[in-house]
Amino acid sequence: VQLQASGGGLVQPGGSLRLSCAVSGLTFRTLQMGWFRQAPGEEREFVAAITRTSTSIRYLDSVKGRFTISRDNAKNTLYLQMDSLKPEDSATYYCAAGARVIVSALASASAYDYWGQGTLVTVSS
Repeated sequence: VQLQASGGGLVQPGGSLRLSCAVSGLTFRTLQMGWFRQAPGEEREFVAAITRTSTSIRYLDSVKGRFTISRDNAKNTLYLQMDSLKPEDSATYYCAAGARVIVSALASASAYDYWGQGTLVTVSS
C-alpha cells in the first residue's frame, strides 16, 4: 500500500499550488480520501475530504472558497487545488485513505487507515 503525495513547494502569498496523491496497492474507487496538514509545533489539522464517488465533500472553514479537492478514480489519484494561498497555509500536507470512513467522520484523522509521506508547502514572500 502506497500513498505518494507530491506538488508541494515554495509559493508567494496569493499564489497557487496543486497537490496530488497517487494511490497504489488499494482499490482506489472504494476509498474515502482526505487531506490533512501539520505545521511545526502544531497538531495535525483536517483540510478537505471527499467520498469515493465525490458525492460528499468537506472543507476546513478557513480554506473554503480557496481550496478544491477532487479525485480521478481512473487514475487512482487525489488532488488538492490550492489558490489564494496565505502564509498560514504553510505546513506539511498529508493525504489519507480509508475504506470504512463514514461521512460524519471525514474530518477525523483517526478514521483513516493509510497515510502518505507528506509534501511541504511554504507560503512566503
